[in-house]
Amino acid sequence: MKASKKQASPKTRTRESHAAGEKFADVLRVDGNAAGGLFGELFAVDITAARALCAGCGAAEMVGALVVYAHGMGMVARCPHCEGVVMRMSRTPTHVWLDAQGAKSIAVAVGR
Repeated sequence: MKASKKQASPKTRTRESHAAGEKFADVLRVDGNAAGGLFGELFAVDITAARALCAGCGAAEMVGALVVYAHGMGMVARCPHCEGVVMRMSRTPTHVWLDAQGAKSIAVAVGR
């Protein structure tokens, strides 16, 4: 009788896939200051100095302190405390799209 080859359980495959995804994500991971150029196309102020309030955990952080995953189509900015998505931004030839539903608020200081 032939010995059967043990297959990885779905749970093991999920863990392995997750680990591989994390390694790939680490390559794209930078801090929020890297998104300054893209934000600069949309805002007249330095948005990296603004304070974002995470809708997930309530932490307040400067946008420049958010964890950003950037790629050719845009970026995703995550809370450094809970890893929740705070903002997403993408660019097409004709538009810049911003989704900030993960931020309860974004406070920008203005000069007098």
